[in-house]
Amino acid sequence: MSTYLLVHGAWHSGECWERVVAKLTAAGHRVFAPSLTGHGEKAHLLGPDVGLDTHVDDVVGLITDQDLSDVVLVGHSYAGLVVSSVANQVPDRVGHLVFLDAMVPQDGESAADVQPVSQVLIDGALASDSGWRVPPLPELPPPHGLFGVTDAADLAWLRTMLIDESVRCLQQPVRLDNPAAGAIPRTHIHCVADVPEGIVRRPVPADQQVWRLPTGHDCMITMPAELAELLLELG
Repeated sequence: MSTYLLVHGAWHSGECWERVVAKLTAAGHRVFAPSLTGHGEKAHLLGPDVGLDTHVDDVVGLITDQDLSDVVLVGHSYAGLVVSSVANQVPDRVGHLVFLDAMVPQDGESAADVQPVSQVLIDGALASDSGWRVPPLPELPPPHGLFGVTDAADLAWLRTMLIDESVRCLQQPVRLDNPAAGAIPRTHIHCVADVPEGIVRRPVPADQQVWRLPTGHDCMITMPAELAELLLELG
């Protein structure tokens, strides 16, 4: 039995993993898919003080409270920053690190450093009435849809999960100063269908494997069975 810890990206909640969780648990594995502070059942905690460090503490706290080890730690999108920082804090607890169409930072970088287009969102939030709220990205015409989701029923489900993000999540830098984290095996899963303009991917080091899914960004919604099969190869 393997342990999977699935971390959602900005604006989403842990519910987005529901279909993948079902596949992994049916295969006999232990799966955690928490909602980060300010999302899902913790939506009422959203505020200007919620940041990347808050979300890292969420995941590290779950790992230590549940005494998890040899975890397959999966970060989607913005959560690439989260899981990188988690691995830096508790490298002895992480067996494999998976970047799922995710931001892949270097030490000291923020979301805006990894994906410069994020600066537009930061500037918009700082200039808004709230001064800190970042609303979900808008739905685009097909084939892009909403985070790559275009099916009507899936769109309706996805909209129930989305909530504003705190700008602090995009501003805070990661701290990646623990050499032990560098020994953790890493896999990158890229969603390669209809990548929106302005999204860039950094080259992946030769010693890290790359898998591709022919779907949009929210592959846990659009291709859950295929995603689960890939993750099962790492367990």
